[in-house]
Amino acid sequence: MGIVKIDDQLHEELRKASAVMVRSINAQAEYWIKIGMLAEANPSMTFTDIIREQMKQADVDVRKVMGE
Repeated sequence: MGIVKIDDQLHEELRKASAVMVRSINAQAEYWIKIGMLAEANPSMTFTDIIREQMKQADVDVRKVMGE
């Protein structure tokens, strides 16, 4: 584990986003970093495509969550 220096304004937005998403600040930053890396590695995929693929890889069945 290391320390990453980020701009104060970005940290404030990260703090606010983490509250909305019910994640720790570190977990929110990790999420944004992971999604950003996947987006750069897969430029033809949309955000929705990336999330769908990550859910599939984790064997999450969203239909079961929704009661379908």
